[in-house]
Amino acid sequence: MSDIDIQHPHTMEPQQARTAVQEIADKLTDRFGVVSRWEGDTLHFDRSGIEGKIEVAPSRLHVTARLGFLFVAMKGPIESELRRVLDKRFS
Repeated sequence: MSDIDIQHPHTMEPQQARTAVQEIADKLTDRFGVVSRWEGDTLHFDRSGIEGKIEVAPSRLHVTARLGFLFVAMKGPIESELRRVLDKRFS
């Protein structure tokens, strides 16, 4: 297993940040079949081989993901894409 751990600052109001995170989750669902659910201010997501969460705090997002065997080799590109999307949506 391989882990991704990203902390990303933001300046949005809490509900605005949750909406933006949900929009990202919706795109992941459309493109990759990811299933997501909210528990408080944390969006949990998973699909075969990937399990993770996005915690929405007042001034930062904390993204963690555990990649299964088939995705370990793709950790670099997956992490880069996550950072790109976060930069675009939250900067």
